[in-house]
Amino acid sequence: MQLIINLPDRETVLARNRQRWQEVHNDSRWANHPYRIETDGFGRIVMTPPAGGAHSGRQENILLKLKEHLGGRALPECPISTVDGVRAADIGWYSLDRYASVRGQLAFETAPEICVEILSPRNTSEEMQTKRRLYFEAGALECWQCDLEGRMSYYIRNEPEKAKLKSARCPDFPDVIED
Repeated sequence: MQLIINLPDRETVLARNRQRWQEVHNDSRWANHPYRIETDGFGRIVMTPPAGGAHSGRQENILLKLKEHLGGRALPECPISTVDGVRAADIGWYSLDRYASVRGQLAFETAPEICVEILSPRNTSEEMQTKRRLYFEAGALECWQCDLEGRMSYYIRNEPEKAKLKSARCPDFPDVIED
């Protein structure tokens, strides 16, 4: 049996995400909510419990090292408008030129050049694979993943399923990130 899913065009999806994310953003119930909030392709709110200390420490260290190695804008909890709702990368890195094209957007309609996910024990490989595909479809050039021991792996747009040992954009980035 073959499954065919007809998705709306990207502009229609972006408009829907823009409207729904504005509603979520304006709703005072979510302003100080302890959970990470994203939306799915139907505009439903998806909440994830806050990350643990090791996750937060690695997030800070990766963010600082991105700034040190590449400059640009390294953004925590970076909201990206995808074909499956608004997803928040743990860190998104934008060059200054690309950031200028998305500045002022509530959810970025062009993904950062680099999207970083820091794994938590509850993450699955299927979830990470899906997020990479969504980020690449939205314009990311690389997706980085930091595992539970702090080891980094890198995926590039034209080979999204094959982990690399080094980043093409930042080959000197550390192999392991402390928490």
